[in-house]
Amino acid sequence: MAEQMAVDHVHVRRVGFVTVFLWGIRILAILAIVYGSWVSLASGRLTGDQWKDLIVFGFAQGSMYALIALGYTMVYGVLKFINFAHGEVFMSGAMIGFFAADALQNAGFWNAHPVQSLLIVLLVSMTTSTTVAVLVERIAYRPLRGAPRLIPLITSIGASFTLQYLFKGLFGAGTKSYPPMEALKGAWDIFGFRILKNQSVVIVASLVMMAGLYLFVEKTRTGRAMRAVAEDPETAALMGVNVDRTIVKVFAVGGAMAGTAGALWGLVFPTVNFLTGFFPGIKAFTAAVLGGIGNIAGAMLGGVSLGLFEGVGPSLVLAGFHVPAFNQLRDVVAFVALVLVLIFRPTGILGEQLAEERG
Repeated sequence: MAEQMAVDHVHVRRVGFVTVFLWGIRILAILAIVYGSWVSLASGRLTGDQWKDLIVFGFAQGSMYALIALGYTMVYGVLKFINFAHGEVFMSGAMIGFFAADALQNAGFWNAHPVQSLLIVLLVSMTTSTTVAVLVERIAYRPLRGAPRLIPLITSIGASFTLQYLFKGLFGAGTKSYPPMEALKGAWDIFGFRILKNQSVVIVASLVMMAGLYLFVEKTRTGRAMRAVAEDPETAALMGVNVDRTIVKVFAVGGAMAGTAGALWGLVFPTVNFLTGFFPGIKAFTAAVLGGIGNIAGAMLGGVSLGLFEGVGPSLVLAGFHVPAFNQLRDVVAFVALVLVLIFRPTGILGEQLAEERG
């Protein structure tokens, strides 16, 4: 009895120290954000229109992160491992989309028929990424079904490097630039926000794709099968669900979302190369964790939130502390935001909701 009481006492002391430490971090983080924001806003360094531009930029970039993050979160939801090759699935769509756009430009079709050209590039990019995602699942992951989780995780890292250097070998290491489109030059003024035309295409296309995916997963027979496999693959198989086929569809849908993001990425950041998928892939994985890994709505919310943190955070918080070259610290802001959100909410923004639904 005495030994048990001693163990309980030590446990209480450890829990108490961790709790106090985390609350100290939380209070310091809140004070730092409030102070930095107050000083930055009070200085009047940026006008209202400039703040709006940062919000629009962050929302557009976050929309692309959300599309990529959907692939991470769907695969994790079904197979319970992180597919680190998903960034290269995104890169493959952006890279092949460039060749489609370049061919249309050389044929004089790119600027003469902008809507059709964008749809063709989007279709090519989606098809490429879907094909690559399905091949990766079939070649690299399916033989490892049932193996300890660490093995497919390491395999995914190997698949990532394989795809990077396969594309480098096929298309060279040089950077390739999407041709500019005359119809996407300029900006619109919508409810007082100045939105560049290419940003508006990114935002609208992303919202349409995310809404379509949500309805697909929630309302269709295939979507129900995906949710059943994610919940309990053995029971789903007993109920007549083809688990292997459903997993292939999960990779295909995730690849299509990444391909869409790849084509849109080429419109906003026109240069692509064989390493283009690395940082967006890491950011999208961050967004998936931020929103609650395994939760589709969480991935969407996490992506948009991360884009806004990146777009607004440096000018809002870091500028208040007079940090030099704060605009070059967007990546730092993104990862610090992830750490802070997980300190306040360890399951991510919507992760707890998913856990309650499963409970």
